[in-house]
Amino acid sequence: MKFERKPDWLKIKLTTGENFTEIKNMMRGKTLHTVCEEAKCPNIFECWSHGTATFMINGKICTRACRFCAVNTGLPTELDLAEPENVAEAAEKMGLQHAVVTAVARDDLQDGGASLFAATIHAIRKRLPLCSVEVLIPDFQGNWDALRTVLDANPQILNHNIETVERLSDRVRSKATYRRSLELLETSKQINPTIPTKSSIMIGVGETAEEIRQTMRDLRAVGVNIVTIGQYLQPTRRHLSVEKYWHPDEFARFKEEGMEMGFDHVESGPLVRSSYRAHEQGQLAGHV
Repeated sequence: MKFERKPDWLKIKLTTGENFTEIKNMMRGKTLHTVCEEAKCPNIFECWSHGTATFMINGKICTRACRFCAVNTGLPTELDLAEPENVAEAAEKMGLQHAVVTAVARDDLQDGGASLFAATIHAIRKRLPLCSVEVLIPDFQGNWDALRTVLDANPQILNHNIETVERLSDRVRSKATYRRSLELLETSKQINPTIPTKSSIMIGVGETAEEIRQTMRDLRAVGVNIVTIGQYLQPTRRHLSVEKYWHPDEFARFKEEGMEMGFDHVESGPLVRSSYRAHEQGQLAGHV
């Protein structure tokens, strides 16, 4: 069944205060990108008004074309080697206690952009020694040497999103596979078991409640510590349609069931996104 109108619980209060404008101007001045803008995140007004943002490195053009994602796809330009230092400088100006760094998929690069992840972690730590760093990485096409490059930089949290249930993965994602994502999260634990792992499930694209539970069980089986569950919202008419708007009570049940499975923390709600209140997620899980 398709729903034409968003339910009341998805209505967003738009607030653009001084912090919002300051962050926007800083990002433009340093030619920095955020997943908040590129992915049309519904929480951008809240997060930016509170002085937090999720940096997106390795440029703004993704080599993949996932059917749920609003980030531009195509042939990327060369890497901006000043990006790590610019991100660190912006994090310092924002006074961040917890920095979240993600990236477009760069399948055109031998290491998938892993070296720039590591450089960004080091640059932030140099300017902000007490700032925890969470990275949200692509699957690097199964290149575990690239994964090791990121882990050797010792992020506080290693995040990789499984995005959807196994049955729908091929339809929703581009090139990434459900089993490879599980393998990445498992391999991360094998390389460095002290670094907590995190993943996210986007619901509303045709999955069943039991499939969501099975995805949570699969993530827990490979040692994932934190899981986030949020409602899919169609960014443009070209993207996947919303098949169902899950009710807040259903999200609450998924959170309860996830905690019973043994996750350190489950963030579950209609407007929850992988990086939404990431610092609080890490604190509640006991990892930052």
